[in-house]
Amino acid sequence: MLPASPEPPAALRRVTATRYVLPLREGGSMPGLCEADDLGTYVVKFHGAGQGRRVLVAEVLAAALAGALGLAVPELVVADVDPVIGRGEPDEEVQDLLLRSPGANLGMDFLPGALSFDPAVDPVDPAWAAAVLWFDAFVLNVDRSWRNPNSLWWGGRPWLIDHGAALYFHHDWPRAAASVDRPLRHAEDHLLLRAAAPLDTVADRCAAVLTPQVLRAAVEAVPAEWVEDEPGFEDAGALRGAYLDWFTARLAATGWVADLARTQAEATRG
Repeated sequence: MLPASPEPPAALRRVTATRYVLPLREGGSMPGLCEADDLGTYVVKFHGAGQGRRVLVAEVLAAALAGALGLAVPELVVADVDPVIGRGEPDEEVQDLLLRSPGANLGMDFLPGALSFDPAVDPVDPAWAAAVLWFDAFVLNVDRSWRNPNSLWWGGRPWLIDHGAALYFHHDWPRAAASVDRPLRHAEDHLLLRAAAPLDTVADRCAAVLTPQVLRAAVEAVPAEWVEDEPGFEDAGALRGAYLDWFTARLAATGWVADLARTQAEATRG
């Protein structure tokens, strides 16, 4: 956790989905479990789902930054999908989703036998919990609560999953600058708020890990198919630059960190 010299995020591997196994109906995006030509099994999120490819971009960016911070995230891949793999699926909604999602989709390595992480039962390292808390606030991830942990216990350690709700500013780019110093919504409900060490014990170290090189590599790791033809941007490079500018400004801001520290202190006193 918090490596002194983090490895910059690398480009995602590409696999081809060979069999659609079953739909996973948690949440609104309806991911599916798929087998691929590398003999791996992946939870696949489709670009044809409700909020489109921006959710996939958020997943890649958040996972890249979490990995740089030493937080375990299942490997992400680009999963090329031919809609024909869903021909045996009786659910018309699934078939429609696959037909809307040909080509590059997002796969997350399936962790067989994983259980939902519960800090009331599973071992918690307070420094790790504080780093997760800082990370979620940094990327505006509103979706890691007791109601929806988005964390798994597998292989004797916790893993972070499902960051599609993060970076919600990119659904409204003209107003994105207003979110640079925005506090984490519903921080008082965060899964790890009370289990974490005081935020000020990790905040500076977390920020120091996300160097310009790491941020740029994270942005460059997003597959080209998901950053092309974005309304309001001249080209993919301009969109990547907008993400990089937002991350850089977020690191320089201080209000969101102070707000989270106050929320944590109040919860601890309570």
